[in-house]
Amino acid sequence: MSAQQESAAAALPAVSKPVQTTAFTILAALSFCHLLNDLVQSLLPAIYPILKSTFSLTYGQIGLVTLTFQITASLLQPFVGLYTDKRPLPYSLVIGMGFTLLGLVLLAEAPHFGFLLFGAAVVGLGSSVFHPESSRMARLASGGQHGLAQSLFQVGGNAGSSLGPLLAAFIVVPHGQHSLTWFTPVAILAMLILYNVAGWYKSHPAVQKPSARKAAAVHPHLSPRRVLMSLGVLLVLVFSKYFYLASITNYYTFYLIHRFHVSVQSAQIHLFAFLGAVALGTIIGGPVGDRIGRKYVIWASILGVLPFTLLLPVANLFWTGVLSVVIGFVLASAFSAILVYAQELAPGRVGLISGLFFGFAFGMAGIAAAILGHWADLRGIDYVYHVCAFLPAIGLLAALLPNLDRGKK
Repeated sequence: MSAQQESAAAALPAVSKPVQTTAFTILAALSFCHLLNDLVQSLLPAIYPILKSTFSLTYGQIGLVTLTFQITASLLQPFVGLYTDKRPLPYSLVIGMGFTLLGLVLLAEAPHFGFLLFGAAVVGLGSSVFHPESSRMARLASGGQHGLAQSLFQVGGNAGSSLGPLLAAFIVVPHGQHSLTWFTPVAILAMLILYNVAGWYKSHPAVQKPSARKAAAVHPHLSPRRVLMSLGVLLVLVFSKYFYLASITNYYTFYLIHRFHVSVQSAQIHLFAFLGAVALGTIIGGPVGDRIGRKYVIWASILGVLPFTLLLPVANLFWTGVLSVVIGFVLASAFSAILVYAQELAPGRVGLISGLFFGFAFGMAGIAAAILGHWADLRGIDYVYHVCAFLPAIGLLAALLPNLDRGKK
């Protein structure tokens, strides 16, 4: 090696180190803000009984509130991501959380049903702005550990979704609709943290230098057609995952009470154990994908739960609890791997991909809850779990995905 080459080699680590170092402080801030964001958003469905009584709403009107939230929270995310792919907006997360704050106040002070719809739409708009751009920030802060970064980011959202109903039960239910304003400091705290995170994002080379953020629209070794096919497979896998998860998160307590005649408290403990397993699985899935390859995590996570989902409808109470924990842990590990895999398929469209997959997941969860509820009314709650038991078989489609991980084939 020549002196000139040695000099260049010696200089290389100093140049690449800031980009390759995982920014755990930024990831922790994003994860915590994800917790605060999803905590506030999860208050909406948690207070439906209060809203139904206060405004004399029908179940159809409650469904319309959910639909309004899901439309703005789900359908707008890909468009937000597409826009920020071309024009990164470092302070957009602060603005997004501002929408969430405004929606919270509107819901707390809504004098009639129309205001409830408007408030739900504004909260959903905040979600549409928050998720695509914060997912992009998590990727930039990953230092190459993309799966780990997405897992840390997403576990914050899982924790927030779990805490929201709990806080609503102890605060909003006893004190009424107007007590929603007590949660405004949560949104303000998130805005302050995100303002500081935006300063880091603004100084990142991917935002400062246009040439640094240029990336191929699709994976360089795959044709656009193969990329589109793979993205379609991933969306179908997300469908199977969230359709099954909706059966547990929305109807598991009813199933336990109906089938085993347990108390409400006992059913809630089982649900809490399941949600805890989901949170743990979310943390594990990303780093494992970084190590062994994301395709294998996707394959094992979706298809791997099939034996357990098939056993669940015929198990006794003890084994139902055990099986639900295993299902929650294994199935939750998929989304981080799916999202990062999709981002690698289209590296120049990180915001669009994040918005598409987060939006599709949110929308699918809402649609699944409505469909499964209808099935339960028509055929009984047991029927729901017998039908959903076969959904993980869709994981066989993972065989169609190309292996993007060099050295992990």
